[in-house]
Amino acid sequence: MAIWQGRSLKKPSGGRIILARKKRKRELGREPANTRVAEKDQRKIIRTYGGNRKVRLTAAAYANVFDENGRGRKVKILRVIENPANRQFARRNIITKGAIIETEIGKARVTSRPGQDGVVNAVLIKEEKA
Repeated sequence: MAIWQGRSLKKPSGGRIILARKKRKRELGREPANTRVAEKDQRKIIRTYGGNRKVRLTAAAYANVFDENGRGRKVKILRVIENPANRQFARRNIITKGAIIETEIGKARVTSRPGQDGVVNAVLIKEEKA
């Protein structure tokens, strides 16, 4: 069954809303990309509304990690440590925006949306000395 991002068919009271028109193609939703950590990057190009294109990153091996000075490096992703979107995602190594990933140079927080942008950008997390 298709995912629909239009208005709900129920009122807050629980009563039914009778639609004045049918569903529209532009209200179509899609399943999440669920970008996972893998050996090499995999991308999928999707045609979106208006003939535009969206790049889905289905598997990620590398991330662009930026330090506090703004210098970026392409580093290998080792695993997902924590994911605030869903705590099961960390166990399944699924990357979303806000996820904490472990890279070759340390921990980093993902700032891009891999399922929408097709790239993993992250900011290096400073380790506090105890």
